[in-house]
Amino acid sequence: MTRQIRHARSGRARHPFSHTCKWLLAVSTAATALPVAHAQVAPTTGVPSLVSVNAVPAVPATPASQASQISLNTLDAERLGPTPQAIRRPPNTPIPPSGVPAYPSAGLATISVAPVSSPGDSKAFHKIELDALTRHEGPSGFLPAWIDAQHDTDLEDPYYVPTAGSGHLVPQLNPLRNRLRDHGVSFAFTYKGEAMGVISGGVERGMSYVHELTAQVNFDLEKMAGIKGWSVHTLVMERAGHAVSHDRVGEYYVNLQEVYGLSGNVVAHLVDFYAEKKLLDNRLDVTFGRMALTHVFATSPLLCSFMVTCSAPVALKLDPGFSVYPKATWGSRIRMRPTRDTAIQLGAYSVSALSDNPSGWAWGAENTTGLMLPVEFTWQPYLTRNRLPGHYVLGYAHDTTRYPDEIGIGLPAALKTAAGHQRSAPMDMFWFEGDQMVYRRGGRNQMAGGYLMAGYIHNTPHVTSISDQAYGGLSFAGVIPSRVTDRLGIMYSWYHVSHRKEEGQILRYEAGYSLGTSVRAPQTDSHIIEAYYAIDAMPGILVQPEFEYMIRPGETRHIPNAALVGLKVIANL
Repeated sequence: MTRQIRHARSGRARHPFSHTCKWLLAVSTAATALPVAHAQVAPTTGVPSLVSVNAVPAVPATPASQASQISLNTLDAERLGPTPQAIRRPPNTPIPPSGVPAYPSAGLATISVAPVSSPGDSKAFHKIELDALTRHEGPSGFLPAWIDAQHDTDLEDPYYVPTAGSGHLVPQLNPLRNRLRDHGVSFAFTYKGEAMGVISGGVERGMSYVHELTAQVNFDLEKMAGIKGWSVHTLVMERAGHAVSHDRVGEYYVNLQEVYGLSGNVVAHLVDFYAEKKLLDNRLDVTFGRMALTHVFATSPLLCSFMVTCSAPVALKLDPGFSVYPKATWGSRIRMRPTRDTAIQLGAYSVSALSDNPSGWAWGAENTTGLMLPVEFTWQPYLTRNRLPGHYVLGYAHDTTRYPDEIGIGLPAALKTAAGHQRSAPMDMFWFEGDQMVYRRGGRNQMAGGYLMAGYIHNTPHVTSISDQAYGGLSFAGVIPSRVTDRLGIMYSWYHVSHRKEEGQILRYEAGYSLGTSVRAPQTDSHIIEAYYAIDAMPGILVQPEFEYMIRPGETRHIPNAALVGLKVIANL
């Protein structure tokens, strides 16, 4: 009964099944607790008892029962609202209330919710979250009222880390930006440079530098030509430099710098060229064209604030079928939100080797080997009166390409019998990624605060090099009270080499055969600790000192553990 009264006053629609269960629980609790006038918050723990949240004796209204009802309402996280100190924005902050600049912003990197514009919605240009198909809650409906603070307004806030700094380096271009945006065209130009040096361990000491220049243009076709709900997204980048991982650390699976990888030393690499359609009054989103799968699957802006994990966990980036930013492929993705706190997306992408078409323009040169079919479920709760968002992602993908058994790759003919039965197989990928804001500071948007995060990835061991990865870390904003827009990040990651690959290497090693120039011994696992402090130095400039420590480079004990220090600088025109 109390839950019904509270829902009627707050206008919330909760999960009907959970509502029924809690109503029955309230009735049974009320029957057993009838002699108790009102249950309050436990004085020692501050946690409300079951009776205080879910049950009030069914007696005629009296001053005592009215007081009890008021007490119960104060335990409703949504009605209480956040504490003023938690949402107070710093004076003269360049970050708008939503937490993001006007889109597009190449510093956005990849995000877990697309698109980067809202065709046809002039009141919310950078509203990037879809509206729910229903007003019910999903798993959040099972939470006690003093924990669950689900409400509409936070759902429109982008899940975004300002990796390019706030504002623009050349504000004189803002009038032009605004005029173009009013006519449906938005653009961004960004420089990102990363210098990393080995100070101890590894193969050799020294510094390496890489950079990228990114040009992003979005076209709102509704504003341009009256085509409702349609937009086109393009992104071209240039990358150059010399990576630190291979030559100086001796690591060939994990790129220790984000910028250098699949499109190194390409003058103009085509990353994005895809169309987007919003349907059902912003309740369904469809994209198709040339895009990277990790634009929307198995990624998050928190992950992409780190060098090693951007734009997805390494165990997934190594799989040929998982086209990782900036490697683009033909594909399509559908996304929807069944309830106010859940999202589902599924896609279909062509598969080709990660080394195919390094420029992104030679579409006819790609050798398609199969189809990648990913599906992902997200639960996004808001917890406590300070409305702390969480993102819990469960994903699965199936690659129809048949890959050779890892134990037999490079195996001499003389050892084929010793290797036993070998089979080719498709590849399956599973991932869980979770993050939860644990404190709020500096505003109402989703990134005004600190997050704890963790994840686990598993790939089919027969046909992949890295079969397992686990990580955990934190991303805290406002560690220094006077600098609430700065962010501290620390992450630990563990990588496990597929047992089939290890078994094949053991056979060659024990028989006296070479494992190749890049492998010192049969490989098992490695560990990386990464830490950064991102400084919002001035409008349009972000400076990010970095530290990395790699345990067992090359996934063996034959290379000393490597310590690296470096600096990332991002400038947004």
